[in-house]
Amino acid sequence: MTAIRTRARMKADGEILGVHSLNHFVVAVPDLKQAERFHTAFGLDVVNHRLGYAVRTDGNDNDWGYFVEGESKRFQHLSFGVFEPDFAPFKKHLEARGLRLLPPPKGFESNGLWFMDHDGNSIEIVIAAKTSPDFKTHGGHVSSPSGVAGAPLRSGAKVVRPTRLAHILIFTRDVSKAVQFYCEMLGMGLSDRSGDSIAFLHGRHGSDHHMIAFVKSTKPGLHHTSWDVPVIDQVGLGAMQMADKGFSQGWGVGRHVLGSNFFHYVRDPWGSYAEYSCDIDYIPSDVEWEAKDHAAEDSFYIWGPTPPEDFGHNYEER
Repeated sequence: MTAIRTRARMKADGEILGVHSLNHFVVAVPDLKQAERFHTAFGLDVVNHRLGYAVRTDGNDNDWGYFVEGESKRFQHLSFGVFEPDFAPFKKHLEARGLRLLPPPKGFESNGLWFMDHDGNSIEIVIAAKTSPDFKTHGGHVSSPSGVAGAPLRSGAKVVRPTRLAHILIFTRDVSKAVQFYCEMLGMGLSDRSGDSIAFLHGRHGSDHHMIAFVKSTKPGLHHTSWDVPVIDQVGLGAMQMADKGFSQGWGVGRHVLGSNFFHYVRDPWGSYAEYSCDIDYIPSDVEWEAKDHAAEDSFYIWGPTPPEDFGHNYEER
């Protein structure tokens, strides 16, 4: 994936000071072997890390996520990438707003800027290549011509392999405070929201409809990670692939309203989800996206099965 070589410019305000990508996430789980089995079945590459393991996608050597061992499942931190010319201005920007810079967590030492968000989550800003897409990634489906069978034999279906981390949805005590913090401190843009229930943010150097989203809960935590697949058929194939491996709980196949992506969520052993996602909306850096506050019925999904009763439950509340 080609990185943007120059920063985006706003029409009136000069250069954008904002993160360009979600660099990686870190989650603690109580059983690394069980977690590794889940992520391998999902189609991710598992590579060694001194504290646990990292996950990569097909044809991409970026460590999108790290899984470390803990007493229970717990969302630990997020790392965001910035362009090199923006790093020093970001430091001044954060300090001018009274944000206290912190040492990095043990095992994740870096030259980045570390601090806590409004919920006490550890956040890093670090110089990194842009991994968010530079253009709309269209979800394809090619129909067969007349007289030719379109579907492959199930025995010959290829293993679904996500190509990149698309976004992450985390729980927050206050959605409005989350929007304010990540827009003011990290320079992100509000894409859409539904009152104080859920909000979606994008990177203003060009990104998918949402790079990160927030849903209301009584405590912080991870709801799901979302992984892009190139064709719509792989959303359904991924669901079957996981069911064949014993991971049948989840939700889908369906299509979201906000973001427009086709989805299937697979529940992991600790109550959060990994999502196969295809054909999500894209917000270029030169487009003034109009963020709207949508009614609840217009903020979730346009078609699909009824979600599980506990789909929105935060299992890190225990």
